[in-house]
Amino acid sequence: MNLVAVGVNHTTADVELRERLAFSTQQAQAALASLRDVPGVCEAALLSTCNRTELYCLTDDSAPDLVAWMAERRHLSRDKIEPVLYQHQGEEALEHMMRVAGGLDSLVLGEPQILGQMREAYARAHEAGLLNGELSRLFQEVFSVAKRIRTETGIGANPVSVAYAAVSFARHIFADLKKSRALLIGAGEMIELVARHLSEQQVREITIANRTQARASELAASVGGRGISLEELPVALENADILISCTAAPLPILGKGMVERALKQRRHRPMFMVDIAVPRDIEPEVGNLDDVYLYTVDHLQEAIQENVRARQDAAREASELIRDAIVRHRRQRREQDAVGVLRDYRENRTRMAADELDKALQQLNNGGDAEEVLRRFQHSLVNKWLHSPSVALRKMAAEGRAEALLVARELLLGDDDSSS
Repeated sequence: MNLVAVGVNHTTADVELRERLAFSTQQAQAALASLRDVPGVCEAALLSTCNRTELYCLTDDSAPDLVAWMAERRHLSRDKIEPVLYQHQGEEALEHMMRVAGGLDSLVLGEPQILGQMREAYARAHEAGLLNGELSRLFQEVFSVAKRIRTETGIGANPVSVAYAAVSFARHIFADLKKSRALLIGAGEMIELVARHLSEQQVREITIANRTQARASELAASVGGRGISLEELPVALENADILISCTAAPLPILGKGMVERALKQRRHRPMFMVDIAVPRDIEPEVGNLDDVYLYTVDHLQEAIQENVRARQDAAREASELIRDAIVRHRRQRREQDAVGVLRDYRENRTRMAADELDKALQQLNNGGDAEEVLRRFQHSLVNKWLHSPSVALRKMAAEGRAEALLVARELLLGDDDSSS
């Protein structure tokens, strides 16, 4: 059987086409069911995220047309999708799966979500009855390598998104974010990401302030927080250990005076602030206040660029781990090739031994001397076992195949000492 990976990702297709090729959870289940009827598909799994849709299959020699299957399932013409689809086979397909699971093929290098998404794809295929052994084993190899990449390299140690970098900066100021209160200003995509990251860090309290309170409340509800209007900022600021702001306001929202009053109420407990907005939401003079740690988007970008370089170094280490895994996989496959030969050899020798044993037992039943019967049994069995190798060895010697004779010696005698 042959492993095949067919797919599309952020490097080969624009977002509009990726959306049309994506499968929802229900669509993926129906698609997997249809794969059972595709001639030549023995095992299969489907991965679909916002940045990629990939099909992993074990196929027989009939080589099914998976491009046609995908075009039909997504109601697109073959001419539309074929130019953006990539196809990998064999070890190349396995290496691709390892790179995907390890975050080396992601839009954000090293992002961790893809491994969980691939595990979900595996579980869905397993539930659909499309993993019968070999592909399941290959997935386990992929997951094992991805785990090593996570634990043995720094691929995910350094934040490379502005939102995550902002939260990581906060962790440097506050040893335990679970005891901290966060105030977020704005309700756009960036603040939504920040809120999600803070929630994952189990921040004690999240308050979101926005010009439209309804939108603030909606976003806050998704992370177990509360939404307020911008008019309530002065009071909310007094309880904020962490403040992260990103609005489209043309003028600063937070001035030095407002922050000074809040610090007085806080009895000068430190405040960590990140101003992601352009133009800025927080007056630069706020950074001069004692007990305030103010960072701008420029500070984050500098850190992110350094972290990108660190992840690139880690990615090179990860690539080495993948190459080592492919070499091990290749060796294991070659070892498996010997299993059939060993099975046939054992069956052949077992039949020979059984035939000789039957003769010996018959002779004993006929009153033959036990010692003599056993000696004939041994002599006859050894001669039969040696007949085929003897013929082959003499032929090799006559043909001058010295290397083959050395291999035969190693195989038959368990050594490669040609001088003995």
